[in-house]
Amino acid sequence: MPFLLLKDLPRYECLLEVAKEFPELDPSACEAYLNLLRTGDEVIAVVEKFLSEHHISQGRFGVLMQLWRSSGSRIACEENAESCPIGPRTPAELAEATGVTRATMTGLIDTLERDGLVRRQPDPIDRRMMSVHLTNEGEAFIRQIVPGHFRLMATLMQPLSEDERKTMVGLLNKILRHASTCSTTILEPVSS
Repeated sequence: MPFLLLKDLPRYECLLEVAKEFPELDPSACEAYLNLLRTGDEVIAVVEKFLSEHHISQGRFGVLMQLWRSSGSRIACEENAESCPIGPRTPAELAEATGVTRATMTGLIDTLERDGLVRRQPDPIDRRMMSVHLTNEGEAFIRQIVPGHFRLMATLMQPLSEDERKTMVGLLNKILRHASTCSTTILEPVSS
């Protein structure tokens, strides 16, 4: 489901007009915000189409990528061990890493296990705990799909130069840091 339910964004001049009635509206902030959401929706739609052609959802792909990344054979893990956990992961760790609830993660793991891409195993030390492992079929699936996924990312970012990409990442991280400090206290309740 898209985040922004507008196909055609309002022109800047229209935002200026609305700001006359609602002085809280910052036209340039609104324009940037709407374009950010619109672009995100389009990019997500392209990625979801690619993944659906491989009969997998974004959520299931995210779980497989987390398990693949932590399987211990990745160069990136060897170079940056602190940010790359090695070995099987618990459902709770996977839920945290992918930003979904534990209940959602259970459903994702259930379907991945049904398809033979992952398996659950009791932890050898604490049998109450379960760990999730990528199967050989899961590893083969990831190796099949990842090159196309990486090509798609490069294609989506192709219009930007290397410097523009670095600038974009810096700006997006700036918004991300600020968004994480924002809370509902910023929004004042509507008084009657």
